[in-house]
Amino acid sequence: MTDLIRAPRTTISPPPASPHAPRRDAPSGVARIPRAFRRTAERIDAATPAERDRAVDALRALAVLGVVLGHWLVTALVADGASLRAASPLGEMPWLAPVSWVFQTLAVFFLVGGHVATRGYESARARGVSYGRWLGARLARLFRPVAAVLTLWTVTAGLLLLTGAEFGTVHTLVKLALSPLWFLLVFAALTAATPLLARLHPLWPLAVVLHVDLLRFGLGAPAWLGWLNLAAGWLVPYTLGAAWTRGELDHRRAGRLLLVGGAAATSALVAWAGYPASMVGVPGAEVSNLNPPTLAAVTFGLAQCGLALLLRERLRRAMRGPVVWAAVALVNLSAMTIFLWHQTALMATTATGLLAGRLPGLHTLPDGLGWVAARLMWLPLFTLALAGCWAAFRACERGGGRRRGRVVRTHRPSASAATEGPRHV
Repeated sequence: MTDLIRAPRTTISPPPASPHAPRRDAPSGVARIPRAFRRTAERIDAATPAERDRAVDALRALAVLGVVLGHWLVTALVADGASLRAASPLGEMPWLAPVSWVFQTLAVFFLVGGHVATRGYESARARGVSYGRWLGARLARLFRPVAAVLTLWTVTAGLLLLTGAEFGTVHTLVKLALSPLWFLLVFAALTAATPLLARLHPLWPLAVVLHVDLLRFGLGAPAWLGWLNLAAGWLVPYTLGAAWTRGELDHRRAGRLLLVGGAAATSALVAWAGYPASMVGVPGAEVSNLNPPTLAAVTFGLAQCGLALLLRERLRRAMRGPVVWAAVALVNLSAMTIFLWHQTALMATTATGLLAGRLPGLHTLPDGLGWVAARLMWLPLFTLALAGCWAAFRACERGGGRRRGRVVRTHRPSASAATEGPRHV
């Protein structure tokens, strides 16, 4: 992901200040910070290739941040004596299900992933890069940060058990911390199969999901059959991304069809076929739309992908602002770090808060609007904790090298690199 931005061939320096110009001193250090941020943002904006489709990066950033905020809003760790157990406000307040419609954005991530992977593979073939080298580079970016998460939580779990923590509490914490890894495994498998999936029509995996659900819920087939949808369900948006690369989704009609058709199908499945309204798992629920994905989750993902496609032009216009683009670039460069550590940030804040007793919205049962209001107040602290994780572990995603970790490269690109066009992450 560190190839998000390449430096331009020339650098334009601002003219020197006139010695006769009046000096405008900022009243305080706080006033200087926005100007420093803006100068940095302008450098990032100037160093971004003009041909880069910034809407792709904006959609990826929105998808990652949607998952993070969704987990922070629907994951509760209830303090019960000396133990912690997981709960969800969606279980206590089912009418909050629309929250999951906003923040369950994985389909958009797979849409962008399929588009970027197929486009990147085509570019690699054109440059004579072998499949193995291309795949190795992509998987290294994906799994490089995982080692730090596994190491920290292996040590943490061992220390908690040695100090007498209840096994149930340790199991809950480790499960929450490592739950994002299932996504990486599925995404890695689809990435490895990109050459085979580049021409696959999305209707084929959609048909698999439909038949699996018919067998499970209509004919009483074993529940384990649903795990076939773990691949087929996410194949639908991934192959939509490949269709985007082929130019088949360029017309707004395609986006409108996906949005309206997906929304109508999902509404019908929830209203008349008995599918849950929540698009995320709810503890204690008999059926989850997400684990494994159901037909309702897939049709909902189609609606999300349609909306994402319709927003592309507006996002391109919004990304012309240097400050907005710099923020999106930062999220993209740290996407895996943010994704892998956001649950740890929540749990670190929860564990620290226990020192002050059971705090509303942090350790209490999510059974009313008071909990929702209190949880919203905790979001800034979760963000600060995640920023600490980002500062500590971002080098793992960048590979540890200084050159790889720089957002804006200052060296002059070679002639061969200059002819390759933008590299997509």
